[in-house]
Amino acid sequence: MSQDYNNPAFKKLLKKLQEESWQLELLISGFAIFGLFSAYPAIELLYTESRNEGYFLITLVYIVALISIVILGFNLLLHVILRGLWIGALGLRYVSGDIDYEKLNYSEKFTKYLKYKVGSFDRYIARLENYCSIIFAISFLLIFYVLAFIFTISAIALISNFLIADDSFSPLGKIIGIPLVVFLAFGMLLVFIDFATQGWLKKKRRLSKLYFPFYWVFSFITLSFLYRPIVYNFLDNKFGRRLSWFLLPIYIFLIILSSFNNKTSNYFNGNLNSSAIIGDITNYEDLLVDDTDFIEDVVIPSKVITENHLKVFIIFDDKIDDYVFGFNPDLKPKEDIRGMSSDIIVINELSRKKRDSIRREYMKTVNDIYSIRIDSTTYKSEFILTKSKKKQKGLETYINIKDLPEGKHLVNVMRKRIRKKDTSNVYEARIPFWYYPN
Repeated sequence: MSQDYNNPAFKKLLKKLQEESWQLELLISGFAIFGLFSAYPAIELLYTESRNEGYFLITLVYIVALISIVILGFNLLLHVILRGLWIGALGLRYVSGDIDYEKLNYSEKFTKYLKYKVGSFDRYIARLENYCSIIFAISFLLIFYVLAFIFTISAIALISNFLIADDSFSPLGKIIGIPLVVFLAFGMLLVFIDFATQGWLKKKRRLSKLYFPFYWVFSFITLSFLYRPIVYNFLDNKFGRRLSWFLLPIYIFLIILSSFNNKTSNYFNGNLNSSAIIGDITNYEDLLVDDTDFIEDVVIPSKVITENHLKVFIIFDDKIDDYVFGFNPDLKPKEDIRGMSSDIIVINELSRKKRDSIRREYMKTVNDIYSIRIDSTTYKSEFILTKSKKKQKGLETYINIKDLPEGKHLVNVMRKRIRKKDTSNVYEARIPFWYYPN
């Protein structure tokens, strides 16, 4: 049947499906809204976990998923509301027919104005039908727009990381990578201008010749060849173009609206990192009670410590390898396997004896880099690798504090840093706590 799209029988089938499509729209919208609301908390939890673990690519996937859920949820809710209004209008028309302005018995001025502005009730129903159909179609089209933006940014980031920044491809990587990044950045700007102006670059004879190579390349990067017919079907329809222009300011308004929050102080708002005068709940393990609460950097057990020891836990992310290699270059492997990789392919397989030896040297370097200071006193720490209650991998040590006086104290997690061949200590975290032993 797909080969016979000009067949009158096929066109008749399409017309019938168009007339009955509202039932499928409502059915799909209902199931989709339920699924989206159910999936959002789970994906948000996975996003928070992957962000804290430092998995960039997986985090990017979850960001796309969350943005898509918000866009689809808003559009489908709007579609259901308008469809409900459309069904109500159809029912009212069956009972009351068209609007009889004469029976309203308004003055001549108001009657003429209402006939011009409100018009026929059938026209109102037809407009609602158009709004519903276009909003339903554009809901899924917007997801492709989000994917197009993400894929374009990802392409630039991948070229920058694997060609320009990677020394193994030098200087060929820079010779190839820099022009590619310039091409993609300039092309992204042109594609956005063409998108925002609804095809202005395609209408100009000379500009269209310059724009065509960018358009062809970006049709693959953004996967636009999958949804291009829907886009052009919108653009050749005056009503569709108007609705597209109407929805764009709504999305911008919603983004701006979501940025508003109530500020209670001139000096203490937004993200408040722990210090001598601030206690951030993310630095206290007993306050991370929700499923979406994960350790972000450094935690201690509680604000009030009643035991004669203090546990300090540092999240283990990919930066720690860089710190260790900076102080102990012999530990740096020939091939860095950090990032996404398959467990099927075995890389850098070492003997058990050699692996244990390297691990011991690694942890020795870690303990040389990190130190714990409470108030002005430095304590000896012996970090080991373990997992927290949240199943997050990290470095953990215990400090003997039985000789501390009661009251408020400040634990400082220090890290050695090499900059311009000079070694200095920087604060990794500063967390206040109160010591009241049992």
